[in-house]
Amino acid sequence: MRKIIIIVYIFLFSFPLICRVQAKDICNYLILDDIGNYKYITQTKNPLTKEIKKIPGYTIISGPGNLAATGHFCLDHADTTYEIEYESDITDIGVEIQVSQHAGSDSDKWLLHEVERGFRRGDYEEDMTSARFRNIDGNYIFYSGLGGGTYRWLNNNKVINIEYTDLYKQKSEPLEVINAYLEKFPSTINEIIIDAGHNEQWIKNEIDRRLWLCDKWFQHLSEGKTELYDTLKEVNDNLEVFLDYRKKYYEIDAFDEKKALSGYLVAKNEQAIRKKLEKYKEWWNKNKSKPIILK
Repeated sequence: MRKIIIIVYIFLFSFPLICRVQAKDICNYLILDDIGNYKYITQTKNPLTKEIKKIPGYTIISGPGNLAATGHFCLDHADTTYEIEYESDITDIGVEIQVSQHAGSDSDKWLLHEVERGFRRGDYEEDMTSARFRNIDGNYIFYSGLGGGTYRWLNNNKVINIEYTDLYKQKSEPLEVINAYLEKFPSTINEIIIDAGHNEQWIKNEIDRRLWLCDKWFQHLSEGKTELYDTLKEVNDNLEVFLDYRKKYYEIDAFDEKKALSGYLVAKNEQAIRKKLEKYKEWWNKNKSKPIILK
């Protein structure tokens, strides 16, 4: 359990960000009060000197928060993430909150897909056996009970993430905090039935997203926002995922294709990789309507 929230920034970037965000704006994203038995942390004690200091109690990060690993870009839009923690002496639970404001760019069309991606398991993200879709007072959210509890949902283009740790499953859920944030940010996710049909469609959407990411990287290269090798490396990584999915669900060997892509990357052969991307997109458009078998 974290006792102190530490703001970690490179000075040149963090100081302007903190100066631009006013207290009234922070209240649009975080609850800066105690919530029932859960206390909003506003002070810290030095373990050596016992000196008590007041702290802001929240962190502001320039970035997409827990969706950072999904391929959002800082090159064409700016996401902002707000973090806060509450603690309860009664339940002995610390609850971490993260509210990410996404910019409303074209990448936001993948937000629901990417929120769900964080709960999927398997080598090919093919199932959600360790998580479930949950209804709390009419709000549909994603939930996992591994190691405690993780609750995540959308409020339009905001992503709300709540987590707490309880390795031995001996504590009550921090429902006071969860309900407070659901009241502030009602879920805009419609009910989802997690079944084989849904899993199949999610996988097909992930293939779509990977090919879309490749196009986005080439767009940034054309606009002079990224270097050639960095672009080709990102495109190559996404195409390898595409080839893995195609091998798994359409039984098309990927060895020779991956070997060719690796050679093009080493040679920085942009045109050859672009041609491969167009070839894969053409194949996918012809085959995406075909059923796949989840194994």
